[in-house]
Amino acid sequence: MTPQDYVQQKAATSGSSFYYAFLFLPKPRRAAITAFYAFCREVDDVVDDMVDPSVAQTKLAWWQAEVAKSFAGQASHPVMQSLMPLAAQYGIEQHHLQSVIEGCQMDLTQTRYLDYPTLQRYCHLVAGVVGEVAANIFGHTQATTIAYAHKLGLALQLTNIIRDVGEDALRGRIYLPMNELQRFDVKAHEILQRSYSDRFTALMQFQTQRALALYDEALALLPPSDRRAQKPGLMMASIYRTLLKEIEHDNFTVLHQRTSLTPLRKMWLAWKVQALGRV
Repeated sequence: MTPQDYVQQKAATSGSSFYYAFLFLPKPRRAAITAFYAFCREVDDVVDDMVDPSVAQTKLAWWQAEVAKSFAGQASHPVMQSLMPLAAQYGIEQHHLQSVIEGCQMDLTQTRYLDYPTLQRYCHLVAGVVGEVAANIFGHTQATTIAYAHKLGLALQLTNIIRDVGEDALRGRIYLPMNELQRFDVKAHEILQRSYSDRFTALMQFQTQRALALYDEALALLPPSDRRAQKPGLMMASIYRTLLKEIEHDNFTVLHQRTSLTPLRKMWLAWKVQALGRV
């Protein structure tokens, strides 16, 4: 299996909505975003598959060293072998990859977030930086496009957090800010025990409205001149915003189920952005 085959398989089997947005890209850009996405999946899987935190820390430390060696011309992992020939062309720098690893390291040591600014720091590392790299790969002419990509990354990550409240609770993690739980009188043990209440629904409604507002703010930052190039990001915005509204329509039953869209619906939403340019 070639490095290119490896990253393609990693992206295709992930089941992620991102894969549908990649399909519409020209081949060179598709190769770059697929390799970068495979890197993100590799380091994220270290945390998701964790049994022993010390082993996970060791694996992430290995990835830190592998990234450094790769930018010194000594890539050994197929993901890095696939990514490095494209890195300079698409503005992918070592600090981008190290930031993603740093965000994953936070998952090994932090299971609570005191307030929204603290959560934003985490989201910046695991989603904002990813958005910046993606925007570089898709192509842009204006600096505000990078600001759009960071804000869209935050919106996408908050959507993930809302969708995965129940799954994260099973791992002992709560990403919803603690001071906001207090504001809505929701106790941490209620989430960990996956217990519903009107207070929980109100909390989730608040989280959803903030995420929806971020989608609007992100789209407002995207210059018209870069809109065509950034269509894959707009596809993600369409898919994830639709997902968020589905969660809201289901009255936030996220503690015991993971709401998702069918592959056909994701493809339809992506195609609409490609063909009509609308989110």
